[in-house]
Amino acid sequence: MCGIVGYVGDKQAARFLIEGLTKLEYRGYDSAGIAVYNGESDAIRVEKSVGRLAELEKKIDGNVPVGCMGIGHTRWATHGGPSDLNSHPHTDCTGDFAVVHNGIIENYLALKEELIEAGHVFKSETDTEVLPHLLETYYEGDFEAAVRKVLRRIEGSYSIVFMSKADPDTLICTKQDNPLVIGLGEGENFIASDIPAIIARTRRTYIINDGEVAVVKKDSVWITNRRGEPITKKVFEVNWNAEAAEKGGYEHFMLKEIHEQPKAVRDTLSGRIAKDDSAVILDELKWTAEYVNSFSKVFIIACGTAYHAGLVGKYYIENLARVPVEVDIASEFRYRKPIIDDNTLTIVVSQSGETIDTLAALKEAKRLGSKTMAVTNVVGSSIAREADQVVYTWAGPEIAVASTKAYTTQLIVMFLLGAYMAGLRGTVEDSRMKELLGKLRNIPAQISETLEDVDPIKAFAQQYGYNDDVFFLGRALDYHVALEGSLKLKEISYIHAEAYAAGELKHGTLALITRGIPVVALATQRGVYEKTLSNIKEVKARDAVVIGVAAKGDTELHKYTDHVIFVPETDELLIPLLTVLPLQLLAYYTALTRGCDVDKPRNLAKSVTVE
Repeated sequence: MCGIVGYVGDKQAARFLIEGLTKLEYRGYDSAGIAVYNGESDAIRVEKSVGRLAELEKKIDGNVPVGCMGIGHTRWATHGGPSDLNSHPHTDCTGDFAVVHNGIIENYLALKEELIEAGHVFKSETDTEVLPHLLETYYEGDFEAAVRKVLRRIEGSYSIVFMSKADPDTLICTKQDNPLVIGLGEGENFIASDIPAIIARTRRTYIINDGEVAVVKKDSVWITNRRGEPITKKVFEVNWNAEAAEKGGYEHFMLKEIHEQPKAVRDTLSGRIAKDDSAVILDELKWTAEYVNSFSKVFIIACGTAYHAGLVGKYYIENLARVPVEVDIASEFRYRKPIIDDNTLTIVVSQSGETIDTLAALKEAKRLGSKTMAVTNVVGSSIAREADQVVYTWAGPEIAVASTKAYTTQLIVMFLLGAYMAGLRGTVEDSRMKELLGKLRNIPAQISETLEDVDPIKAFAQQYGYNDDVFFLGRALDYHVALEGSLKLKEISYIHAEAYAAGELKHGTLALITRGIPVVALATQRGVYEKTLSNIKEVKARDAVVIGVAAKGDTELHKYTDHVIFVPETDELLIPLLTVLPLQLLAYYTALTRGCDVDKPRNLAKSVTVE
């Protein structure tokens, strides 16, 4: 999730651009840059650098770009690794237009080929660079008209700020599925992807909605829809302090990141499903049926939350592609002499791409001759560089130690991979594939729906938050989600929480079930539903308090539980993307009840880089 800033006014732009980007550093980034229009030289000067913002400041120290209009950006790499050339802002062939962009241009490859054929020269590997070249193509003296033509050509999710040398008092910005705000000043106006960038300069803002286009000058802001029809906006007065602003008004980064999951999932799906829902598109792999059919076994290797995502991934690949999968904890994998050959595919999963155990396991798999693939959230990370191929999650940076949106986007990639392999192997009927991918498209909206009503979960956390022990139960995919719910609860609330396959109760665990102990029971898998109900009855017979998790429309579960949390109905293969949400929220509100430091739990680090 990159940072965007823009300034037009009567003061020097560079000062605000650097200040604003500094306020967005908490979002995470791998490079930074600014572009400033100098009226005296009639040129746009671009300065950018890979690394922290301090590297950019060092680069321009003593020679700060001069001018009263500019744009800036901190990049979190998606298309093309971290580098000076891939950093924003990007310009066209003439240098007359500059653009900063957050998000993904899904059809950039087709646009890039078209532009190259027309004679345009590209300098970067990014999807963003098509934007200034398109602007150059369409500009005929009317900046706003050219921007609207560009917007008609692009597909994807984005927030964009356009700058033109020929219009030295105007910035134009727009958004689709990515945040954008305009700060209103006196003789100056500001643009940013998030409120912290502007909160020191103004509290008066316009919050831009999807499809709106804003023409921003120093003394005016003119907002229209895509058709050019004017829109009347209410001024939003920001009453948060600077720290709260960084969290988008949420009390903690973890809660903010839980609520960012619809966008993170939407971004990770972006461009990866055919328009008619007939197939998965993973252009980064370009596998053939022959290649996929050569796999005799798949290993999935990871740690912690990523390991739990791998367990769900095993279910997806085996169920859809019918290839045997083994899931291993990375710290155990290389010490057990795994049976691997050149017909093995090893998939490693790591949010940061720097997890030391996972990196070591990847290297061992390669040494033994395995084909390798990484699933990670960080372009250019060690694991991304080491693996033969990479499929990125596009979750954006995670600040909280307890992973939330990284997990859901890892599930998305695992499902896409299973469906992609199934398509090549012909193991799923076309009608079934279309049904699954159509429902997958609806998941971001269903995540939003699930996050709307949290009051019952808050009440459960307050009622049961001081228990010393909590158990989670489930079968099949529900069990794998229960493992993640248990981990979330223990890592931020410090409650002893354990997850068990519900069928294992009678093999010892039932001895731990006593009067009043909370049990969270997931029951969404139809094939084992009756058996799960039977296990729930067993714990109820020992006077446990049972909180059930079920799909809407379930009329049975409430008969055997004390409480039920419902999630939207979808295919049982996809429902882990929804059932994990109340478990994340339950852990969060329980930690609050107990007065724990939610974002920085004791003894834990975000990225584990030592064995």
